Amino acid sequence: MKISVAATAPFGADVLERLAARHDVAAVLTRPDSPAGRGRKLAAPPAKVVAERLGIPVLQPERPTAELELLGDAVVVAAYGLLIPESLLAQGLWLNVHPSLLPRWRGAAPVERALLAGDDETGVTIHETVKELDAGPIAAQRAFPLTGEDDAGTVYARSAEVAAELLDEVLPSPTFTPQEGEPTYAAKIEAADRELDLSRPEESLNRIRALSPHIGARGELEGRRVTIWKARLQDGGLVPVEVQPEGGKRIPYEAWLRGLR
Repeated sequence: MKISVAATAPFGADVLERLAARHDVAAVLTRPDSPAGRGRKLAAPPAKVVAERLGIPVLQPERPTAELELLGDAVVVAAYGLLIPESLLAQGLWLNVHPSLLPRWRGAAPVERALLAGDDETGVTIHETVKELDAGPIAAQRAFPLTGEDDAGTVYARSAEVAAELLDEVLPSPTFTPQEGEPTYAAKIEAADRELDLSRPEESLNRIRALSPHIGARGELEGRRVTIWKARLQDGGLVPVEVQPEGGKRIPYEAWLRGLR
């Protein structure tokens, strides 16, 4: 099928790449380039990087409007990050890819909030894009388990894989059913969400998994502030595995300890 894709973040870029291998992607709608890194130089969004590598035309309006022309039988939205006006939604079929089992975890950080909450499963929902946040009727949904080895990186990768499979099933002839149940909301990750209470090992491990490998959970070890990227539980306590000192690089915890001596 010929489709367009609206995507910005790494998850959206992953979905885009998988869709481009299976469908004719006519255009990619993404956010404008923005300052990034310590030098604050302009950088392309991950979805734009993928689109340009694949030779797909890229559109980068500050805000999408009704005048925007997107070719194809449908527009797939995956981690785009800008509000799509109703006037544009009314022009065709818009399908949103959401990495949770809606109506659980509507909002900006569904994978992170599922891991923070200690959920034992999550999944992917394909739903019609509507004005209300992640509230559109569902075209397809598939669950998968969360294990103690998962972090946000593995869950997002699995979600992108499942999303592409579901879209293969849905795109030719989607049918929709309303969402059922009380919604919960996945608020954007804030600075306070990154702080670890190391006196609560299980909660800390969930936080580390939820914020790895892209954000990072922070705490104090040996009197020094560090980001803990990987850890495990042992004898009821939290054992760091990979840490990053302030201003430094990620290194094994044991190597960091040796450097303190």
